[in-house]
Amino acid sequence: MLEVYIIGIGPGNPDLLTKEASCAIAKSNVLIGDKRMLSFYETSGKITHATIKTSEIVEIISKLDPIHDVVGILVSGDVGFFSLTKTIAAKLTNCKIKRCPGISSLVYFAQALNMSWDDAKIISMHGRNSNLISAVFQNHKVFSLTGGDNNVAVLCKELCENDLSNVQIYVGENLSYPEEKITIGTAAELAEKVFPSLAVMMIINDDPKPFVPSVHGLPDDMFIRTKVPMTKQEVRAISISKLAPKPTDVIYDIGAGTGSCSIELALQAAEGEVYAFERNLEAVELIEKNKKRFNLSNLTIVAGEADTAIKGARVPDCVFVGGSGGNLTSILDTLYAKNINLRIVMNAITLETLAEITTYYKSKTDFSLEIVNVFIARSKKLGSYNLMMAQNPIYIITAVKKEG
Repeated sequence: MLEVYIIGIGPGNPDLLTKEASCAIAKSNVLIGDKRMLSFYETSGKITHATIKTSEIVEIISKLDPIHDVVGILVSGDVGFFSLTKTIAAKLTNCKIKRCPGISSLVYFAQALNMSWDDAKIISMHGRNSNLISAVFQNHKVFSLTGGDNNVAVLCKELCENDLSNVQIYVGENLSYPEEKITIGTAAELAEKVFPSLAVMMIINDDPKPFVPSVHGLPDDMFIRTKVPMTKQEVRAISISKLAPKPTDVIYDIGAGTGSCSIELALQAAEGEVYAFERNLEAVELIEKNKKRFNLSNLTIVAGEADTAIKGARVPDCVFVGGSGGNLTSILDTLYAKNINLRIVMNAITLETLAEITTYYKSKTDFSLEIVNVFIARSKKLGSYNLMMAQNPIYIITAVKKEG
């Protein structure tokens, strides 16, 4: 079995390698990694391959001799901190893998700033869409990796657009190298500067406003409202409870209306992403306002007919359908084409919609269908009396693929 070391080289400077990492590199006759990482070993006599693409790494390793070769795969930072290690290791099941930890960019940058990091909210915007805005609003200290389209300037502009232009930001470039640079300024000051794609940020908000919903069903008056239909608090609470979103889920809200469900789902799936699909342009504007009110950057609003708009979105884990505009069958077909194992919760007011749903699933014997009919009445003060005012009864339908 081929021996493979996955080696965390820290921020880059070889002086910061752990003794274990140095020994693993010395033992390896084949080194794989980024060109800059390998530059320190050009005269070592080792065979080097400059790539960080998993497919290429797997191909290179497949051609090596398990008796004579030992491989060292160099990864930046620490092997367990937003690292390629997890992806690479999953593809090398026929190899004997040893992971060598390194100093992460977070640890190095925090000591360079003379700061603690155990009290920081840690996220990565490098090729991801984490909820940076919400994280900065709710936390005193946020550490973020940057990269790709999410460079420092772009993220600073996003902070400025969400009333966070005055937060203090420390930006680290080329950490541990001779050209290391640390820039300090507010989001507004740094938004117009040019930074390399790969950098790190430590963001300090001296006026954080923590907001973590402890229950499903935020009060209706927390949302900006017009005459656009809104899923009311009690129905929303039950529907989201049935949907059971996970923190990292990709979620669709189809027929989003005011965005009340989209907002709650984005708060629940803080490490995931929510798509709000809505064809009514007035409603789209309203969702934008509510998104800004709750400081959410993991909510994407898509205007248009859902059955066509959802084709370009990420594959969902679960879906809430509050309205279908008469295209329910087409929407469901498109959803299941993306992910047959979806958990879907639908709201229906009319018997016709309920009949359409039950008819659709009648032929789908591998799905279980739960139907709950909810009757809600709210008190209304009339003189010295309280009257119970009934709302429309709602059918809450949950469709889940059967196990096995």
